[in-house]
Amino acid sequence: MPYKTLEISNAASVYEQNPKTSQFYKGFSSVDISNINSKLYDIDIIRQDLINQFRIRKGERLMNPTFGTIIWDIIMEPMTDEVYELLSQDISSICNSDPRIVPIQININEDQGGYLIEITVQVVDTDQTATLKLSFNQESGLIVQ
Repeated sequence: MPYKTLEISNAASVYEQNPKTSQFYKGFSSVDISNINSKLYDIDIIRQDLINQFRIRKGERLMNPTFGTIIWDIIMEPMTDEVYELLSQDISSICNSDPRIVPIQININEDQGGYLIEITVQVVDTDQTATLKLSFNQESGLIVQ
């Protein structure tokens, strides 16, 4: 003998939630002081993660010597074919190490005192794209444009 029969007339209303606007990836940032709650979503958190990896010299991170970039080691080298190939491989491996994105285009140019790099990426399974403009300079460091 059943205890009680329960009938729900509109099952959808029980599970009704506010729709999220494409917040596949969530994270926090302590870098951007203008962001009051420090929450980042989707392309913003991916962008911040990529920038963090470009800020660190390869081998500098404790317990993860493959994290970072070689750009800081060759920043004053003239743009020869060998340097261009090293930069291309390093930037591609950084972008390909993040499973959330697919690199679409990478442009590397020699700039006064360093390199100017433009990376266009697309978030996997979405139509979100972003272009990162990174200026690496011996004197001023990394400038995100």
